Amino acid sequence: MMLLADFGTTYAKFIDLAAAKPLPYLEPAKNISPELRVDMATGHNGKRFTDYYVNELIALARGGEQLISDEDFTLLDCGSRDIKFVRYEKGVLADMGWNAECGASMGFTIELLGRYYNLDYHQVPVPKKSFSVTCGVLGMSQIFDEISAGSGEEQAVASFVKSIAINAFRFAGEPARIHLSGGLCDNPLFVKSFPGEVIPMGRFVLLKGLAVMAKKLKGQP
Repeated sequence: MMLLADFGTTYAKFIDLAAAKPLPYLEPAKNISPELRVDMATGHNGKRFTDYYVNELIALARGGEQLISDEDFTLLDCGSRDIKFVRYEKGVLADMGWNAECGASMGFTIELLGRYYNLDYHQVPVPKKSFSVTCGVLGMSQIFDEISAGSGEEQAVASFVKSIAINAFRFAGEPARIHLSGGLCDNPLFVKSFPGEVIPMGRFVLLKGLAVMAKKLKGQP
């Protein structure tokens, strides 16, 4: 058995390389047994479940190398708790960054707001207006201020989401094109709120990086 996992704050991602057809899958973090052990892990809570832990930036970089054919690219991972990026130039890692402050609880807050206000992010248009926010949690006060001032709930939340996307874009160095990793790839409002071109890569980029590393440990190509 070679069970790999990316233990995020709200969701854990798994893949069993020993399965006949290894396919990644999701589990809510709240459903994960504290007794679970995996062969290799990354993510915010990963050290609790394995003896072989891989730093998230390393897993992100290895996943990007496998999934992106461009020699020059920026890969930005937007999770529930924080944001991180790697940038490659001529096929070589040139820069990386990790921010748990301006990205604090970003994805988690966006998901909660959608549920609370019963919003379908597939239907919400990108607003012209954005806020000046420093993180997901603190930015919520501006949503309430906007609603109190007469803005609709959908408009206020959309402006917040756009603000978070712009913050993430600036943190990654404002590239003309961003490859986006994480659960927010499934949020079209967030993806469309970026100033430049966005290529969603899905939730399993870090898991792909772990799979590459695990195969190398086993001597597989």
